Amino acid sequence: RGEEPREPQPDSDPCGDADTGYRLTCWVGRVYVAADAADWWRNIFKMEELHDVQLTEIKPLLTGQNGSNLQDFDCQEHDVETSHGVLHVTMRGVAKGNRPTILTFHDIGLNHKSCFNSLFNYEDMQEVTQHFSVLHVDAPGQQENAAVFPTGYQYPSMDELAEMLPSVLTQLQVKSVIGIGVGAGACILTKLALTQPSLVEGLVLINIDPCAKGWVDWAASKLSGWTSNLVDIIMAHHFSTDELTENKEIIQTYRLHISQDIPQENLAMFYNSYDSRTELQMERPVLGLNENTVHTLRCPALLVVGDTSPAVDAVVECNSRLDPTKTTLLKMADCGGLPQVVQPGKLAEAFKYFVQGMGYMPTAGMTRLVRSRTHSASSVGSTEGVRNRGATNPLPEGAACTGP
Repeated sequence: RGEEPREPQPDSDPCGDADTGYRLTCWVGRVYVAADAADWWRNIFKMEELHDVQLTEIKPLLTGQNGSNLQDFDCQEHDVETSHGVLHVTMRGVAKGNRPTILTFHDIGLNHKSCFNSLFNYEDMQEVTQHFSVLHVDAPGQQENAAVFPTGYQYPSMDELAEMLPSVLTQLQVKSVIGIGVGAGACILTKLALTQPSLVEGLVLINIDPCAKGWVDWAASKLSGWTSNLVDIIMAHHFSTDELTENKEIIQTYRLHISQDIPQENLAMFYNSYDSRTELQMERPVLGLNENTVHTLRCPALLVVGDTSPAVDAVVECNSRLDPTKTTLLKMADCGGLPQVVQPGKLAEAFKYFVQGMGYMPTAGMTRLVRSRTHSASSVGSTEGVRNRGATNPLPEGAACTGP
């Protein structure tokens, strides 16, 4: 409302007044930033460099692994035949006109419920699901109550899992998607976008590793003491050594889930498929030289990683291979390997910004970080939100705030 920014008092919400917080206020490094919400988002489109964004959840959440957080609401389950076998999928809501469907794919050791329900059942994400249908994909044999594969079953490779998705989308009459993938799921959705760019309008890639076996998996094996215990290897893939020793509640929850809720034979097959993945063939374009011919993602991408995640180095490597004018790297402060579980509020907020940058949800309310004034929301709707996605750059070209 035009007032001067004020530094937050102890024990107060550093992201602004919870009741009248019409101005975005946040700490980034040692720089205190205050800006009108519409101006803040508009400035993103003018930036030419890629920067890290540090976000800190005010109240770190582990809401559940209670019953409600592992339940689906308003969903229909389907077993879809494809050229490489059957995929179990869960459709949440119905397709909204010509809008894309949000397509999720989980990581090893998880299924769509344990990977994404904390995020999609979070209150701030409900506004998103009012605008988009959601299609959750479970890797073969990883869904709840899955049967053990018979002897001799050949598990699909990462490339084959990506090749199964267009058939699923066709059968469910989904014309295009915004993908959200974690770990192995991020790898699969990236392969889909590289081979079928017309199907993918945008990607949110959490803990993505663009390399063939190495970085994350080597570290996971080392941290687990070179053990042959599959559960320990997967736990070290998801969590840092500090998390494994300090965050006892979430560690116990996910250790039990990985060891008891998914058939271990099926889990080993999915793990081996990911462990045998091929490198993602992507190269950062050089402006004025090869931006139209280089092999890389053509859609907007939001890379997400917790600042203490085992995947930090891999995500930074992936960032170095993507077009900086279409890519944002979000490093979430005080967060480990499962940001969508521990900090669903901040990830929901980042996702809202991401889809707004693509021209969707122009008047969506910003919670925690921003509560826009009525005229600001109107301005965004008239000048930013209704942009032609084919005529303008749909993605913020960098971070909104940068530290020293």
